[in-house]
Amino acid sequence: MAFIKKEYSDGFFNVSKENGFLPQSIPLEKLPQDYSELQNILDNMPVKINDKSGYLDIPGAIHNAVKSLPNYFDKVSKEKDIMLIQALYRGYCFLASAYTLEPSFQHYRKTGDYGKAQNILPIQIAQPFVEVSNKLDVYPWLDYHYAYSLGNYKKINKSGDHKWSNLDMCVRFSGQTDEVGFIMLHVDINQHSPSLVGSVINVLHALKEKNLISSINHLKENYQTMKLMNSRRKEMWKASRWNHYNDFRVFIMGVKGNEELFGSGVTYEGVWDEPKQFRGQTGAQDDIIPMEDIFSGVIKHYPKNELTKYLIDLRSYRPKCIQEFFKDLEETVNELSEEGISYVLSKQNNSDGLSYLLGILEEIYHFRNGHWQFVQKYIMANTKYAKATGGTPIISWLPNQMKAVMKEMNNVIDLIEINNLSSEAFDLYNSIKNKIDKKVELLDHQLELINKKSFSADKVFELNKEYNLSDKND
Repeated sequence: MAFIKKEYSDGFFNVSKENGFLPQSIPLEKLPQDYSELQNILDNMPVKINDKSGYLDIPGAIHNAVKSLPNYFDKVSKEKDIMLIQALYRGYCFLASAYTLEPSFQHYRKTGDYGKAQNILPIQIAQPFVEVSNKLDVYPWLDYHYAYSLGNYKKINKSGDHKWSNLDMCVRFSGQTDEVGFIMLHVDINQHSPSLVGSVINVLHALKEKNLISSINHLKENYQTMKLMNSRRKEMWKASRWNHYNDFRVFIMGVKGNEELFGSGVTYEGVWDEPKQFRGQTGAQDDIIPMEDIFSGVIKHYPKNELTKYLIDLRSYRPKCIQEFFKDLEETVNELSEEGISYVLSKQNNSDGLSYLLGILEEIYHFRNGHWQFVQKYIMANTKYAKATGGTPIISWLPNQMKAVMKEMNNVIDLIEINNLSSEAFDLYNSIKNKIDKKVELLDHQLELINKKSFSADKVFELNKEYNLSDKND
């Protein structure tokens, strides 16, 4: 069993204290001239391009454009540059989703319901798409890492920072600012992942070496970074207006779990005879909370049900270097103790470390509860379609994991020896301990409403204010 390494790389991503979960270089904005006809379709594809109509604004236009697209399979098969391969994959991901889901989008505009998708990818998309996906060793469908989010940003001010307001998408669906803000905020949050990844690796090495001071310092760094990430995450309410989510949501739907749209799957002409089903792009593919869950011990409390299977299945939708990182992370925590790092900290009489671990769990809760509030407002109050983009029921999987977080919070609270705490650690412990019952009551109350035959999404959302746990500052 290998103890966790300092970095995990595939040439595009390098999971480490230097890069965190962001690409190690800014992605290519455009494809080179050799792929000009593909790039031209991508440039003209968004629903709106400034004030003009793009292909997706006009029923059937994207299908007509694809008819004249060359099959770049032979050219793609010879490519070796990882940055170009990623940009090609991103381009074909967007084109495949736009081509198949354009009928669903047009039906939604007319009726408010998602209509049937096109479930045949023509050979000039299918063959080169599968080829570049094989080169990256990922599935040939729109993903979060290489395609929609982390590999799809460019800076407006090239010397500026990674805040969402200074970022733009290289490829778009709606062409509107709400789509840009929605997904670029994920890049914004991940600009702080180097500190988060570095602190996780450093804590584990410090626990192995029984270095009390180092483990406290790096747990505190992790906690403070999570607080910063949560403050950035709350910018979503400003970056992307909730009532405009449906301008682009249908295009990030997956095939698996969305039989209402795709039937038995998508046929990739010239590649496979039978239809294929792959999951859609989802924020659940992000790496921050899964890493923190494994590291902090939340994963021990995942219930044995279909939703947990889904979260584990999503690991296979990540780059292989990130999958390897998660595997080594889980094995390293178990090597230290199968009961988790809270048990190790307790055995090392590190109550301050436990308090900062409790702070980390509090921030994981806020991250998930904030995401849960996004679901209530952006999805439940906005559409009748009750499936998430990844193909799961929208009202189940976040509460599923929030309960797991609160279980580990109570476990850590029981382990803390308050007489051994510094004043700062005691204040943190006390502020969290006194509010945990409210968190439990809020979730129970919301689930009670949701489990009724009919319920008001607005009422579910308003409960957050009543319990003083609202994510939205207004």
